[in-house]
Amino acid sequence: MSIDEAASPTLAPPASAGPLVHRPGRWIDNWDAEDTTQWTSVGRTIAKRNLQWSIACEFLGFVVWQLWSIVVVYLPAAGFTFSTSQIFWLISMPSLVGATLRIPYTFMVPRLGGRNWTIISALLLLIPSVGLALCVSNPDTPFGVLLAVAALAGFGGGNFASSMANITFFYPAREKGWALGLNAAGGNLGAAVAQFVVPVAVALGAAATLNLPLAGWIWVPLILVAAFGAWKYMDNLSNAKSDLAGSLAAVREPHLWIMALLYIGTFGSFIGFAGVFPKLIVDSFPAFSTFAMGPATLSLAFLGPLVGSLARPFGGRLADRFGGAMITVIAFAVMAAIALSVVWTLPLSNFWLFLGLFLILFAAAGAGNGATYRMIPVIFARRGAAAGTADLRESVSTARMSAAALGLISAVGAYGGFLIPQVLNASKGASGSYDGAFYGFVAGYVLMLAVTWFFYLRRSSTLGKV
Repeated sequence: MSIDEAASPTLAPPASAGPLVHRPGRWIDNWDAEDTTQWTSVGRTIAKRNLQWSIACEFLGFVVWQLWSIVVVYLPAAGFTFSTSQIFWLISMPSLVGATLRIPYTFMVPRLGGRNWTIISALLLLIPSVGLALCVSNPDTPFGVLLAVAALAGFGGGNFASSMANITFFYPAREKGWALGLNAAGGNLGAAVAQFVVPVAVALGAAATLNLPLAGWIWVPLILVAAFGAWKYMDNLSNAKSDLAGSLAAVREPHLWIMALLYIGTFGSFIGFAGVFPKLIVDSFPAFSTFAMGPATLSLAFLGPLVGSLARPFGGRLADRFGGAMITVIAFAVMAAIALSVVWTLPLSNFWLFLGLFLILFAAAGAGNGATYRMIPVIFARRGAAAGTADLRESVSTARMSAAALGLISAVGAYGGFLIPQVLNASKGASGSYDGAFYGFVAGYVLMLAVTWFFYLRRSSTLGKV
């Protein structure tokens, strides 16, 4: 039995929702993923097709969102002369804008339709991609222009909220956790792919010299293919409607803000460290910033977000078995220990130890990310059950409140992608080292561990263990 099932009383199966009605514009009426007959006959196939193209578009969103994290490493070689503080602003600005955009993006699916908004949000990725290519081609481009274009990369960060909100409506409660985990992990992989592909492409594209504009141009055809796939194969659900009352109720729910804090610690750490990892390697171990591979170069920075992305669905699986709160506590404990170890071992000047510690940090953040996100629908289901509004079929009001909560929490958590680079920037500017920032991270992880235990693991907790 899954956590969702254990959280709600078992009631009689619902009546059939009736046959699906397909209207022009790929609109579907009478969708009910909880209707077993509809789900097994046609629903699962439709949901799987939409999930596949949702992952493709969200993947490219993360690619664009994280492009500047690796491009900034090559700006000096391309003739740009920026300060360390300016570089950190270029890294953190996409996260600031992306986190903010997640709030309106959450409500675009109900307003325009999941398919329609996926097409639009995918095509919007062309703007920051082409803009980056044009800006980095001229070393005389003012810093303000580069910062504005980096901000536009936030379009990619907003995609996550709308993509997750859309997929939430396609799957029944009993399969929602795995579907959301796959959707999220597929998107998160975009950060790793961007940091793997860009160093190879900018060198190969200019016969082992530097052709930095390719960092933007190479994604344009893929974005067009993804947008076409969404237009051709995805669907709009007429029942995926926004519920203003449900959204307001979610905002008033104290546990939304508690989970948002925890999500800053897990997802915020993942996306924040993914953004700064190439910069940290260059600053601390310049000799290991790139490795020659024939005419191309490779940065090992991509391994961090790769490990974190792959760990996310496993964190969700472990949460299903042992409880999301327990896995989240363990994740924060590991992250605190590793952050402390990074500070203590940096004087050894051992790159491979540094890399290994960060890979463990990324794995813990990824697993905690999946576990924390898995806790959200469970918490809302139990709160609904306590109020007599939730059952095995996840009531409409509970589903819409959970969807709004998922989007809002993902938005708040993404601000960690802005905070982590800026805390590192402040530490570097004040003391000349990153030690103060990492001690701050340790304190933050310990605080979040205590919050998780207090609200979701204590014997006397009103929610019990989630």
